[in-house]
Formats: sequence, C-alpha cells, structure tokens
Amino acid sequence: GILEKIRLYLIKKLLPDLEDRRKYQEQFVSSTSFHGVHNIVHTQSKARRALWLLIVFGCLTIVIWQICSRFIYYFSWPTTTTVVVQYVENVKFPAVTFCNLNRFQAHAVSNLKVIFLIWNIVSAILQKFSMDDKYSQELNYFLLGNQNFSIKDFTRKNGFYLNSSTLLECDFFGKPCYPQDFEHVFTEYGNCFTFNHNDLSARRVSLSGRGLHLLFDVQQDKFTDEPTLGYTDAGITFVIHSPQELPRFDGLGLLTPVGTHAQVAIRQLKSIIQEYPWGECKPDIKLQYHKVYSTNGCLLECKARYIQDWCGCLPFILPGNGTECDLLKFYKCVYPAVYDIEIKGLCTVGTHNSTCPAPCEETDYPTTVTYSNFGGEKAIKYFSTKLKKSPEYIRQNLVRIEIKYHDLSYKITQQQKALTISELLADVGGQLGLFCGASMITIIELLEYIFTNFCWMCIFLLLKAPEMPQWNNPSQNQSTHKEKKRGIQEC
Repeated sequence: GILEKIRLYLIKKLLPDLEDRRKYQEQFVSSTSFHGVHNIVHTQSKARRALWLLIVFGCLTIVIWQICSRFIYYFSWPTTTTVVVQYVENVKFPAVTFCNLNRFQAHAVSNLKVIFLIWNIVSAILQKFSMDDKYSQELNYFLLGNQNFSIKDFTRKNGFYLNSSTLLECDFFGKPCYPQDFEHVFTEYGNCFTFNHNDLSARRVSLSGRGLHLLFDVQQDKFTDEPTLGYTDAGITFVIHSPQELPRFDGLGLLTPVGTHAQVAIRQLKSIIQEYPWGECKPDIKLQYHKVYSTNGCLLECKARYIQDWCGCLPFILPGNGTECDLLKFYKCVYPAVYDIEIKGLCTVGTHNSTCPAPCEETDYPTTVTYSNFGGEKAIKYFSTKLKKSPEYIRQNLVRIEIKYHDLSYKITQQQKALTISELLADVGGQLGLFCGASMITIIELLEYIFTNFCWMCIFLLLKAPEMPQWNNPSQNQSTHKEKKRGIQEC
C-alpha cells in the first residue's frame, strides 16, 4: 500500500546507511567552527577528554548566562541622558506674554463681584476654581437679567489694554518696539499680550546681556481688584514660552510688583525624550489647532472636544471652530463639564498611555530673576516731570522689566537608548566569540546539524512504526476466514 511505498522511498532516498551517518558525524566534529568540540572527540586520553568536556560545557554555560542577561537588560528598555551645551553666534528669542494683575477697568464694572465670578467660571477651564455657594443666587439673578451679556466682548473692551499710556517704553535689542508688536490673547488674567508671537518672523539676539526692555504703567486708579475674592496684588505678571506654544500661567507665571525693576536672565533648554517603551512620548501624535505638539495644547484641545460634545458649544478661550458658549451655557453646562473632566480623569497628562503624553521635543526657558526698587530720587523726578505725575504715582504704578539671555548658548538634554539592536547583537557576538569562538556561521552550522539529525530520527521512528492492517483487501480477508474455519473443523 501507500505506507509501504513511503517506507521504500525513505529507505532508498532519505535515510543513509549507518556508515554514512557515522562519517557525517565525524566530518561535522572535525570541520565545525565551534571551538573545543574536536578536542573532545579526537583526543585519546580520557583525562584530557574529560577536561575539554568540562571546559566546553563551562564556557557554554557562561555564554548562555551572559546572553540571557543582555536580553533581560535590553527588554527593560534602559535609557541614558546626555547633556550638551551648544554655543552659537545668535539665538532665537522666546515669546513673552504680559498681563496686568488687575483685570478690569473700574469705571466699566457696575457689579464688580459678579463680573469677577463670571470670569472665574470662564477661566476655570484653564485654572481650577471652586465657587462658594453664597454667590450662586446673586449670579443667577444677574444671568437671568443679562442673557445677552458677553463676557468675551466685555473683557476685550474693558480689560487691561496695551497702548502708549500703559506701555511707556519698549526696546528690543536696541530697536524700538510698539504696542502693535504684541498679540492679544485671553488667559486666566483676562486680556494679555504676547511679544514675539508665532505669526512674526523669528527674532534673534547676537549679544548676551541685551534683549527686551519694557516699562509699564499699571494705572491702578483706572483698574481695580477685589480683595474679598482674593485679588489683592498690583503689578505685571508674565510668562516666557516658546513662540509656537500658548502661554501657561498656572504655576509658571513670574510676578513683578509695582515700584520694582525686574531683571530676568534666561537660558534655553531643549529636551529630547525617547518614544515608548524607552520614554513616554508618542512621535505620531498630532494636534488639530497647534503646529507644534505640547502637553498644554493637547490638554486644551482634549477639554474642547469633551465640552463641545456635552454642551454643543465651545468656550472662546479654548481652541476650535465651534459655536461660542453664552453665559448660561458656561454656568449650567461648561463649568460642571470641566469639573467632571477633572474628577473622571478624561484628559490626563504625562505617561505614554495618557491622553496627552510628554512631547518628544520640548523647549523651556529657565529663568533667574533679580529685583530692585524702581528709580532713585533723580529718576523719580525725571519720570514725574516726563509723565506729569506725582512721585507717589510713579512708585505705585510703574514697573520695569528687562529680559535677556544669560549667554549665547543653549543646553540640550537628550534621552537616548542605553542599548540598541546593533549593540545587543554586538554584545551577543562578543560573548560567543570570547568563550566559544563562535560566529553567525557557527550558529547556522549547529542549526543545520540539529535539523539533519532530527529528520533522520523522525524517519527512523516512522520506519519502526507497526504495519497498518489491510482492511480493504477482500480476497485476503476471505482466505484468512477459510483457513480459520478449516482449522476449527480439524479440531
């Protein structure tokens, strides 16, 4: 039958005789590049054979241990961090966003407390804010009676403004700058203004110690704060950030009180983070409304998506093109939605599996700030005569800020893979070569040897299998039945 034909084919074609198999084994032992094996087989001394056997198996054990340890180390995804300081002839100047700590003009606010509460509800998207229940009734009355009131238009019109009366001096690297060089942006401080924003060509400085020089008049008599709600400071707050990113004041803003001169020395720090699993970044993640990925921009877009889905509108301080939310939507839907997003952790930041993982590349500007009192007696008299204001007004309203690079260099902090694929292969090859004299060719030889002997063993076992009974041969079955019957009769 078929099984018999297979047996004959295997015996004639695939299974060599005993002498050929013995010659193959001797040839492999004599020609293999795996060092030490031929010393075990061809030596006549039993002691020397035992010694070489011990040496070969010892080296093989060390190789297996070393290779396993290298693979375990590789799959722990180790990283190293390198810091490089690069000196350049000129360096890009960052963006700087300035805000007045007093948000609104006093003459425009009929109900100061309600306006501040409304703005806090709006800016709660950017910064956490909890409203006391004692103000809710008063706020409800205002919203019902002023349904067409727009906090966006009110803030833009009656918030802090930047013109020749509030920006008294502006100089960037020896050239004058003007209020038109600043771009308006909404933050938790209301109207803010960004110098060197993304729409402008890159500004550079080629000399350390020189940069942006500003003199502000905060005009405390025109703008107001509310001590009962916690707003008790007067001055300018600012944040230094990349021109491609939005300003973030939460925990990062620098405060300059009135009557002071702030000198800010900055450095540029670039951070490069490896992708997962070595680091926490995702290189393929993109933002819809920002050219450069940042965790802050991603967080704002995440909140915008949830709020637009839940409330059917989009707050004006979030990126997007949705319908703008009115005050009732802010109070009834947006504010509770932001609370739910925070509590349920729908928009998370940090690790690779969070909504907004760490960026693969990021530029920060570490700062060193020193303060002094603004102006001596002669300077006070000079500005008093120039501005036609009293010396007391100069001390209570003027703020001078200087922002400059510490030196013309930037620091690169780069996270690198501690062990790459090529280095892993080099380690494995080095261990094999050091202890066994083996290479990739040796591994192929061993695989060929093992595969050949495995095939021979399978053929041998197949040939030793019991013969299958011929159930389908009727003549043979009949003859066997007759012989059994004749034997019974004879008995």
